[in-house]
Amino acid sequence: MKLNIISVGHKMPDWVESACAEYLKRMPRELETRIIEIKPDKRASGKNSEVVQEAEARRILEVAGKDYLVALDERGQAVTTLQLADKLKSWQEMGRDVALVIGGADGLHPQLKTQAQWLFSLSKLTMPHGMVRVMLTEQLYRAHTVLSNHPYHRE
Repeated sequence: MKLNIISVGHKMPDWVESACAEYLKRMPRELETRIIEIKPDKRASGKNSEVVQEAEARRILEVAGKDYLVALDERGQAVTTLQLADKLKSWQEMGRDVALVIGGADGLHPQLKTQAQWLFSLSKLTMPHGMVRVMLTEQLYRAHTVLSNHPYHRE
């Protein structure tokens, strides 16, 4: 199974790249996890937020293909680490790849959120995209350690 973190944005600061790389390399082979960057749509004259979101959503869905779609949204379901570990276990049992989507500066198009099988909230706070990448990769690693009885997570 693959975990594909589809993130609108590119040219992340070095600290984001190195933190994500650290957690990604810790993931086991059977949970191959990668970040796929989607170039943000430009805000040219006459383009409003909805037009930008729609263009980005098309590109996201193209990359996600038939993956189980998880959209990160501050209005989504907030879970504990143990609940996220349960989700990860159910995804593994499902036997499909999973696409976890981080929207761009304008957020995710409502249609994409409707198509998602799960709306997931890392936090009710609005966070910088780089911070979301780091938090998500760390939490996926943490959820994996819970499932494998590794002492990284202490409850």
